[in-house]
Amino acid sequence: MASISSLGLSGLPLTDLLDKLRNNESQVLNTIKSRQTAAETKLSAYSKLKSSVEAFQKAAQAVGKTDTFGAVAVKAGSEAISATADATAIPGQYSIQVDKLASAQTLVYAGQADRTTDIGTGGTLKITINGTEHSLDLTDKGTSLNDLVSAINADPDIGVNATIVNDGTPGSQYRLLLTSRETGTQNAVTNITVDGNAELDAFLGYAGGGSTAGVTVQDASDAEFTINGIAVTSQSNTIDDVIDGVKLTLNQTTSSAASLSLTRDDSVAKKAVEDFVSSYNSLLGTIKTLTAYNTEAQTSAALTGDSLARSVQTRMRDAISGAFDATDSTTLSKIGITTDPKTGELKIDNDKLTKALSENLDGVKSLFTSGTGIGSRVDAAAEAFTKSDGLFSTTTAGLNKTITDIKKQYDATADRIDQRMETYRAQFTQLDAMVSQMNSLSSYLSQQLSALSSKSSK
Repeated sequence: MASISSLGLSGLPLTDLLDKLRNNESQVLNTIKSRQTAAETKLSAYSKLKSSVEAFQKAAQAVGKTDTFGAVAVKAGSEAISATADATAIPGQYSIQVDKLASAQTLVYAGQADRTTDIGTGGTLKITINGTEHSLDLTDKGTSLNDLVSAINADPDIGVNATIVNDGTPGSQYRLLLTSRETGTQNAVTNITVDGNAELDAFLGYAGGGSTAGVTVQDASDAEFTINGIAVTSQSNTIDDVIDGVKLTLNQTTSSAASLSLTRDDSVAKKAVEDFVSSYNSLLGTIKTLTAYNTEAQTSAALTGDSLARSVQTRMRDAISGAFDATDSTTLSKIGITTDPKTGELKIDNDKLTKALSENLDGVKSLFTSGTGIGSRVDAAAEAFTKSDGLFSTTTAGLNKTITDIKKQYDATADRIDQRMETYRAQFTQLDAMVSQMNSLSSYLSQQLSALSSKSSK
């Protein structure tokens, strides 16, 4: 606001008049600011509504997965074994005895006095595992124990890991260890040679199936165990192809058989259904709050009468209503989920839902997970709103543009008001000066007339 401190010499209330003119002009700015605030409030409301739709969509995706239904709970009777199961696993009881764990082969080389001195120059290291030869080019690379460890461990395909152990033996304390990266006899090293470096070949060379000078071998072993009396051999201690849908891990050997129990667990499916219902009701609550109208105060919420909010409510309701399983006409009401006629929210009869999951799992599963099931219906309906070019995106983009335009309008209007007030100030300054001069002239004339009158009287 321009300074008007120079006004007032004439005695006219020009400063007050300028203040009133500015206040009057500022009413336009207040109107523009109110429009901006309303638009920003609406933008924030859309963000809350979108978050609620996304939460409902996520719950629908979870309840729409086939793995959600028919989950199997796993209980091991001993720390010697552990297991996980997916929805394809079949409930049952198993007796497992672990006689031997799978182990990796380790080659322990003769001790060296130094770990930083090269052993020959260059060469190509070749390691054969399960009939496949893996090569490591050492050209222009160091060949000390330290260099060999770095080069071997950096190669993802060489099949072994390398390390150095200091056994404390004076003059030969540094010992190289090569350990197979996977357990089992099939993953053991059968041959090692070094072409083009005779000195390194003499140190690293190994021929499986017999003794090799300077190399101590800790043999690999396969896991050996029985399942309900059936003997099984495995290259690994983690086995996922013996019991359908079960990944079994052998942790230690046993002196007697350990039990493994697989039982159906409907709690996973029930929780998914409960979360779905809760998310839907939460979405309705959000819509109600954002679109409410206070009749007593006659005030509207951010999205009162908003078409996008109404569309969300309608499409989500349509996505869940009328859905059924085509095989036996399973519906939400048949599994204990009904709609409150007053609020529109979903209610769950826990006993009825538990019974449906127990006695009609396939029907409940199809109701939520089939191609036309509730999970996919809600997901598709929500996607129309939440995707990158969806209804929320296009609507908020338009609203952001409106807010930007309003801000530009506000700034332009404020500049025009400042210019107008500057014009008023200049005009008032001239008026103040002119009136002040006239007041001075009037005072002078009054003095002169008074003096003449005084002389005439004498």
